[in-house]
This record gives sequence, structure tokens and C-alpha cells, in this order.
Amino acid sequence: MAIGAVVSNRHFGPFNASGRVCQGKKPVYLGLQCGFAAPQYIQRTILYNKLYLSRIGCSSPRLHSIGFLNGKPFRSNPSLRVEANEGNKFSKECHSINSRRQFRRCKNHLSFGRRIQPRMLDNPSIIDGQSRKIKHATVNRTKVDYRSEDYEITGELDSLVLPEGEAALVEGTEQDKPWWQEFPRRWVIVLLCFASFLLCNMDRVNMSIAILPMSKQFNWNSATVGLIQSSFFWGYLLTQIVGGIWADKIGGKRVLGFGVVWWSLATVLTPIAANIGLPFLLIMRAFMGIGEGVAMPAMNNLLSKWIPVSERSRSLALVYSGMYLGSVTGLAVSPILINKFGWPSVFYSFGSLGSIWFALWWSKAYSSPNEDPTLTAAEKRLIMAGSTSKEPVSTIPWKLILSKAPVWALIISHFCHNWGTFILLTWMPTYYNQVLKFNLTESGLFCVLPWLTMAIFANIGGWIADTLVSKGLSITSVRKIMQSIGFLGPAFFLTQLSKVNTPALAVMCMACSQGSDAFSQSGLYSNHQDIGPRYAGVLLGLSNTAGVLAGVFGTVATGYILQKGSWDDVFKVAVALYIIGTLVWNLFSTGERILD
Repeated sequence: MAIGAVVSNRHFGPFNASGRVCQGKKPVYLGLQCGFAAPQYIQRTILYNKLYLSRIGCSSPRLHSIGFLNGKPFRSNPSLRVEANEGNKFSKECHSINSRRQFRRCKNHLSFGRRIQPRMLDNPSIIDGQSRKIKHATVNRTKVDYRSEDYEITGELDSLVLPEGEAALVEGTEQDKPWWQEFPRRWVIVLLCFASFLLCNMDRVNMSIAILPMSKQFNWNSATVGLIQSSFFWGYLLTQIVGGIWADKIGGKRVLGFGVVWWSLATVLTPIAANIGLPFLLIMRAFMGIGEGVAMPAMNNLLSKWIPVSERSRSLALVYSGMYLGSVTGLAVSPILINKFGWPSVFYSFGSLGSIWFALWWSKAYSSPNEDPTLTAAEKRLIMAGSTSKEPVSTIPWKLILSKAPVWALIISHFCHNWGTFILLTWMPTYYNQVLKFNLTESGLFCVLPWLTMAIFANIGGWIADTLVSKGLSITSVRKIMQSIGFLGPAFFLTQLSKVNTPALAVMCMACSQGSDAFSQSGLYSNHQDIGPRYAGVLLGLSNTAGVLAGVFGTVATGYILQKGSWDDVFKVAVALYIIGTLVWNLFSTGERILD
């Protein structure tokens, strides 16, 4: 049995003891001398205002303490019987602690009574298997006199009544927490960003399904449908760079929260605008684009502050897989809602989910580790190690940024990538309906497969990229390999679409195209934080502006190409841009930091 002294850097407080049966162990001293020399004990020590509990070799399931239990005064069962293994049986009764922190003498062989002597410790100690440097911590030391006989202790400790003034919770005490409270805070941010991107694409792709019954109701031709689809990008284009500047200056939490609320409101108002007239629908879609335009720069800013480089690819891959799963959810659920409740139900139901997300975001998220009061010291050291400043920037060095070749490689490659991606995002249901002759429900369900493939392969690519970096391969090589797969894979599979004869093979080609495209998340989409982590929001705003222009021009151009040409012509343009992007990326990109 052992009685551990509770020690703080201010004063000596109440003590804890155990009535558990332990066998065959010798006393261990962890920077403090405490505990009986009897072979039965359990020790509790507070060092540097932290409670470390060691349970060494104890077989009894019962634990009884005096002093504090989980931060509260504890009264145990008043019976205690101590028996000697050698036949030397005796009983004892421990009484109380006086106001001067001096143990009163217990009956019979056990005795307490040395005055507590403060001293300075400046030596390393071993606690929970880790070496810790103890510097200038005033520690109150207790020494216990004991006999060397082997004891068998049964029963429970006497009750201990602490004066109210003594029952003060020791500051900084760590207690056992549920697993969800010990979940890394940086991954809470990642999961919340994942959820926001899930909603982002749910609200975006619902129009690609709803546009089919809407075009019949309002008699829209292909050019009008392309105009409506592209109107989203008018607003989306406006807030890319602005969103990056806001995020880098005032923090990503506020900017991303604003974006979700804004686009959710615009989604709910879309059916009302459509019934009023086409100009109002175009304006509302542009408003929705304004809200979604700040999402990616704000997220990139947040992850540049929260995620260490060793976890960068997988965290970004997880967040972007939220976009793909959002497409999966939107494309799968939208036809069901439309068939049962009409096309307006899609916008009402999806838009209302943003309010739930915002409530969680505002209570759990912080723009940087320095602002989070619940962040543990160990996790903060991990995040801050080897990183640049986490503080918001005051000015943006535009001339320096635009003078770097890797920045322009990002911009051009993002344009080439998004041309093909946004065409598939906005026109895939129409392709399935017109070319493969699927009905509305089948179009939505078959559109799910490519996006589901992207969600899976984005995370696979993220883990591969981080593994390659951890094995010593340069970040530059990793980014070039992953982005080359993201360009050449879709280019190859799109060229096969004109050669397939069955809808099943066409869907498979689409799925393979999008699956290989997902490796871009570990390529160009991770590169902003590589070359300029402090300006990650602005860099992504710049490159994604080019990507949005590709979406605007590509979506509108596809509508006009289909009026005069075929889907083969649409895919040929996308393949040509994929090849151009591959060449530019491998010639000019880098994974090294070029902006401090």
C-alpha cells in the first residue's frame, strides 16, 4: 500500500492513498519520495500541477482514495485491516491531517510524523515512461517510516474529512477524459472543413439534376442551360482572391463561416428566384457563387496553420474528398427528392443544413492554434514545430508573389485541371441522359460512381504522398508525380469514351477518369502550402481564380459546342488542356518554400 503526496508549486495539499491489493512490487520514486516499502501499493503524485497516476502490478479491481478523487473531496469506507504474511497480524487506523500538513501518527507499526520540508528540484525525472526536466519547482517532500515486513492489506481506508478550506482543487490537474475529448484538435478542424465542403458540393450539384425538370418547365434550350450553370461562377470568381486576403488577414474561421451561411441562404432562395424570372435566377446563382468562392481559400489558410507538413497531403485529401462525397450525396438524393416532392425541395432541404454546420463551427473552430484554449501543450508543439508564423499577415507582397515561376505554374495548371473537372461536374447528368439514354433517376445514380471513386482515391493519394515524403523523397518530386497522374489519367480515359459501345463501359471510363483526377489533391492543391504557407489563402485564391475562369468558359463553351458539334469534341478540348497542364507543371513547379 502506498500513500502518495499531492504536491503543487504553491503549497502542500491533501494526499491520496489506495486500499488495493498489489503483489510483488518494490517502491518506485518519481522525483518525489512517497509510498510504503511494503510490497503492496499504488502511488499518486502531482508534479508541476499535473496528476500522474501509476497503477503498478495491482490485481484487485477496487481502488479507494482519500483526499481528492476526480478533483473532489473523497470519503472512503472506515474499515481497514492489515495482516502480516508471517502471522504478524495487526490492525491500524489512520486519522486525519492537521492544518499544518503534518501526518498524525497511525496506530501500531506504521508511522507518519516528519514535518514536510520544501525543497528545490532541478533534476530530470521519469514519469509515465518519459523524461521530463524539472526546473525550479518548489516541491513539498514527505518521508514515511515503515517496517520491512511483507504485508497483505485487505479492507478499505478510514474515512477522511477535509476542512472546507483544504478542499481546494489543485490547479492544472489532468483527469481521465473520454476519447472524444482527447481527439486531436487539428483533426477536429479538418473534419469540420470536410463537412463544409460536403455541403458546398451538395448545394452546387443539385442544380445539375434539377436543371432537367426546370428546363422542361421553363422551356430553356441548351445555351440557356449553359448560361444558368455558368452564372454560379460569376460570383465564385469574384471572391477567390478577396476570400484569400480576408482569410490571411482576419482568420479562416470567420471567412469560412460567412461563406457557408451566405451560400446556404442563396440555395434556399433559388426556387423563388426561378419562379420570378430568369434574370433573378442568374443573380441568385451568382450570389451562391460568392459564398462558395471564399471556402477554398479560407480552408487552405486554416490548414496551413493547423496541420504539420507530415500530415498535409492526407488532411487536404480528406477535406477535398468532402467535395466529392457532397457530389455523391447530392446526385444520389436529388432525384429522389425531385420525384417525390418536386425540384424546389432539393434547394430547401440542402440549404437548411448550413445552419446546423455553422452552430458547430462557431463553437468548436479557431483560426489558429494560438487562439484555441483547449489545445494541449503537446499538440501545440507538434503543430508549431518547424513551421512559419501562425499570425495573420498585415500586407500581401503581390509583386514578389507574381514574379515567381512556380506561382504561375500553379495558376496555369489549375486552369487546365478545372476545365475538365467542371465540365464533368456540371454536364455529366446531361451526358448520361442524352447520350447514354438514362432517365432522371439513373442519371443521378450513375453520376455518383465517378465522384465516389474520387473520394476514395483522393485519400489513397494523400496517404501515398505523405508516405513518400516520410521516406525521404523530395516534396517537389512527390507533387510532380501526383499531379502527373491527376492530368494524364483523365486525359487517357476521356479519349476512350468515343470508343466504348455500352453505357456500363462509358460509366467505367468516367469513374476511372475522375479517380485518377483525385490525385491532384496531393499535387497542385497541396502546393500552395508548400511554396508559401503564410500566404496559402491568397495563393489558392489566385490559382483558383484561373480555375473558376476555366469553369465559366468551359461550361458555356460546352453548351455552344453541343449545339454545333458532339460530345467527342467536348472531350478533345479537355484532353488537350490536360496535356498542356502536365508539361507546365513538370517544367516549372516546385515543392520548396519560395515565399516567407
